[in-house]
Amino acid sequence: MEDNKKFPVISIVTPSYNQAVFLSETIESIISQAGDFIIDYIIVDGGSTDNSVVIMKHYDDLLRKGEWPIACQGITYRWISENDKGQTDALMKGFRMAHGEILAWLNSDDIYLPGALQTAATCFCEHPDTGLLYGDAHYCDSAGAIIGRYRTGEFDLNTLASFNFICQPSAFIRSDVFEAVGGLDESLHFAMDYDLWIRIGTHFPCVYLSRFLSTYRLHEASKTIRDEALHENIEAGLSLTIKYFNWAPLTRVYASCNCSCKSSLPGFIVKSRLLLVCSALVCTVFRSLWLNRGICRNDLKLLNMANFRKLFKSRMEVMTGQHDQQ
Repeated sequence: MEDNKKFPVISIVTPSYNQAVFLSETIESIISQAGDFIIDYIIVDGGSTDNSVVIMKHYDDLLRKGEWPIACQGITYRWISENDKGQTDALMKGFRMAHGEILAWLNSDDIYLPGALQTAATCFCEHPDTGLLYGDAHYCDSAGAIIGRYRTGEFDLNTLASFNFICQPSAFIRSDVFEAVGGLDESLHFAMDYDLWIRIGTHFPCVYLSRFLSTYRLHEASKTIRDEALHENIEAGLSLTIKYFNWAPLTRVYASCNCSCKSSLPGFIVKSRLLLVCSALVCTVFRSLWLNRGICRNDLKLLNMANFRKLFKSRMEVMTGQHDQQ
């Protein structure tokens, strides 16, 4: 009978801190998902001082009173608001509370597209050996307007060394696989997702679905583009690549050197794209030789015209694919 059918439980963790302006949209994108699955939703707030707690309570009340139209097979909604040690600490708090066989996290400024959770549930059912599933994602601005797409592709561990083609809000993980690899590394405050993808991809099958599952928001407070966090984020990715692949890819070294040059060179150089690129390239050559203890053969594949053109584009243009549209 239908009542005896076991539906997959998808646990989603949202780490949040003072993101009230986006939080409602994020929550609704999750609890509005329709399909044959059960949602186990956990929001871990870091003690926000804005309107976040009011928003979390509002949706808690709606669900408890049955005033929210549930389109899946059930929703468990939980939230906490307390001081934490940062995003990774908040995420692991949430995952320790989770009881689903499928795990994911959606930051409090991102959203799931309709059908995302049903797509994940169906794929894991059809491919039971899959450890990690990921799809495509749109980039949007603070107002929600689409400004590009995340560059994804079929899984290849060697390619992952030079470029993280797995978009975190469009990724889903089997809980037993998450536990098997040790979960997120709580010592990392940046690139914790990249670290997880490498550890999963080394030991378990990873499946790419050519379908848009989420929207990744880029705004001034994003760690992805915020100037004071960008260099740390890039350095974390570079360090992890050296750790796991024993290789410092030219693309990652250049990104780091470009940031360093922007923050340390005189203004007249920084304002000139040509002078800045040339300065970053000189830095890249010397640092790459030092980190790799010579010339690395893997870097020869990265010396192509596509990567060369990106040197003269802004980070935002490269991220959103605007360089491909011109």
